[in-house]
Amino acid sequence: MLTQGPRQAAHYPLTEPKWQFLCYIAENADVVLHGSPDPTIDQFRPRRAYDTLEFGNRTAIYAATDGIWPMFYAVLDRERHPMSLSNACIRIGEPGAWSEPHYFFSITAAALSQRPWRTGKVYLLPAHTFIAQPPLTVGDRLVQPAQAASEVPVRPLAKLTVTAQDFPFLDQVRGHDDKALQERAAKDPGGFPWVTGPEQS
Repeated sequence: MLTQGPRQAAHYPLTEPKWQFLCYIAENADVVLHGSPDPTIDQFRPRRAYDTLEFGNRTAIYAATDGIWPMFYAVLDRERHPMSLSNACIRIGEPGAWSEPHYFFSITAAALSQRPWRTGKVYLLPAHTFIAQPPLTVGDRLVQPAQAASEVPVRPLAKLTVTAQDFPFLDQVRGHDDKALQERAAKDPGGFPWVTGPEQS
């Protein structure tokens, strides 16, 4: 699979859930993962991104060092359902002794009520040009985001088709109020996740 190239989606013959396979290769292969609903990407090019944190506020290609997080981006239908996103995948601890991943997924409540899911792709990218986001100090804890960035174009090694049913946290995605989220983020940039409403499905 890792040498197939992006022209056709890889065949998935395993009985294990796709998220388990993606987590395994994220941990054990020299790849990072990028989720997108676009099935036709044959090369990723750096784009300007805007984020409250310096690492994510530049021109780059962003990818995950985790298998589940990119699935969220792959199955979101943002073309037909405009929305804002608030999400993360982190580990807590210290180098060599990180916790299991912790996840948070939230989108605009009005979009969530429409169940904005679609089939998408998780692209497997060679990791050698990517730099991992440095750990963050949050209170008295060290936090490692599962994010990496490359400032040069990257050609995918392969891609895997995923559906909303493949995403293991589909029923735990939260809905938020955009205005309240923006106000809370502006007031306390380090206060993620700025929860504004109850979990919805």
